[in-house]
Amino acid sequence: MLTKLSITNYALIDALEVSFGAGFTTITGETGAGKSILLGGLSLVLGKRADLSSLKDKTSKCIIEGQFDVGAYGLQAFFEQHDLDYENQSILRREILPSGKSRAFVNDTPVTLDILSGLGTRLVDVHSQHQTMQLTEQEFQFRVIDAIGGNGELLEHYAGQLGSYKTLQKELEDLLAFEATATKELDYNSFLLQELEKAPLKEGVLEALEEEQEQLSNVEQLLELLAQGNQLMNDEQLGMLTGLSQLQQTSQKLSGFGKQYQSLNDRVQSIALELTDIATELQDLGEDVSVNPQRLAEVNAQLQLLYDLFKKHQTTTVEALMAIKEELTEKVDVSLNLNDSIQTKREALQKQEKALNTVADSIRERRAKILPQLKERLETELANLGMASATFEIEVKVSKDFKTNGKDDLSFLFSANKGGTHGELKKVASGGELSRIMLTIKAILAGYENLPTLMFDEIDTGVSGEISNKMGGIMQQMGQHMQVFSITHLPQVAARGASQFKVYKETLGESTSTSMRKLNAEERVAELAEMLGGKTLSESAITHAKELLVKQ
Repeated sequence: MLTKLSITNYALIDALEVSFGAGFTTITGETGAGKSILLGGLSLVLGKRADLSSLKDKTSKCIIEGQFDVGAYGLQAFFEQHDLDYENQSILRREILPSGKSRAFVNDTPVTLDILSGLGTRLVDVHSQHQTMQLTEQEFQFRVIDAIGGNGELLEHYAGQLGSYKTLQKELEDLLAFEATATKELDYNSFLLQELEKAPLKEGVLEALEEEQEQLSNVEQLLELLAQGNQLMNDEQLGMLTGLSQLQQTSQKLSGFGKQYQSLNDRVQSIALELTDIATELQDLGEDVSVNPQRLAEVNAQLQLLYDLFKKHQTTTVEALMAIKEELTEKVDVSLNLNDSIQTKREALQKQEKALNTVADSIRERRAKILPQLKERLETELANLGMASATFEIEVKVSKDFKTNGKDDLSFLFSANKGGTHGELKKVASGGELSRIMLTIKAILAGYENLPTLMFDEIDTGVSGEISNKMGGIMQQMGQHMQVFSITHLPQVAARGASQFKVYKETLGESTSTSMRKLNAEERVAELAEMLGGKTLSESAITHAKELLVKQ
């Protein structure tokens, strides 16, 4: 609900601040007084695009603020989604700078125009004769039918089922697209996999092979060095073990002369054990090393295979090759089992399609059930608005395709004349007829949906006094459940408002500005009398104005 609107430096408005209450409010004023300017300012704070022409004073910025009571609209999720501070009394602000740049805020948090517009559409529904074409769109017509039929939860369930269906459909399409090139890719991937399977791929294999290659390539030098080491250890006259044996005997004899000699002996014995072990290992290594050109050739071949694979797959590690091999294995397996995968996916899609059709059928049944009720109510209400011969033919049929709101096609046909041919609303209904139909539908919707604030902009243009009185009655009745505004030239509608505002122009010096104020009881009588009889207020016009107000 719009509770306050303030406008500064916009079009003909210097500064304006007005507060609004719940229920039905009417806005009147002479032609050219600026009622459209007021609506334009409100549209800006609801997200409409602006330009420099909006500024009254081109050197100052334009500021428009709307304060809304949003507690009844369930908008917490919207605020959370866009990282906005939620408050029951929220303020939408729009600033247009002299440079032409525009800024938007929600509760002092900067937002994009798209976010502001998204929130604005949830808060205010602005309606004029030029905007009744929404009525001719199937999406809106379905919304009316589903609101009356109470299909909200069923449509949510359908949306979830449709999402699953489309996911499976996309997965099947991807598999079929892959199938088109699968044979060629299978041959190539199998070839690459076979190459990798021939390679000794395991962690540390490259380092082990390179070490083995180094040893096999230098086996003669290894044997020579091992023989030298063995001679140095075991020579009968100069070998280290011969001298060490004598040292052992000497240190053994010294050990009996005290602790310090015992410690020395322990060290000698330890060294003797280590050198004996080294001598044994030198001898064993010498016996193990042999010239093996066949093994060297095998090692070289394995290394060369690894080096070639590194180059082919543009990598430098065995671990990377192992990962590529795993990936290729998976691709080959998928290709080999592609037919099974496609069949499984088709069966899952068919099952999901069956479930989706079940929900769509339930939606269609509920829609069809309330169509007679909607037809009767529309025709009855329109008869009260001077369209006694108006009739509808409304029918839902099965569509070939799943849509976002079901699997139905809607035929919503209208005839304004008795015995006339029914046709699409946009082709056979006049602007005035569309206005009355839209008003009727909005009134019906108000009983089923928590509608945003409704702003009717001269929707009663071109209708007679009696019909306008009934249109005003409908808006007044809607105002018992929600906030409704009507910008009107008709006193019969203006009198229906729980409150009435007047838009007027003032000229101060060389400057003209538009203002707006709430009328008290006496001012309402005068305003209605002027609307009835012109500037010269006759007694009969005043009496008639009072009668209009008393009837409300």
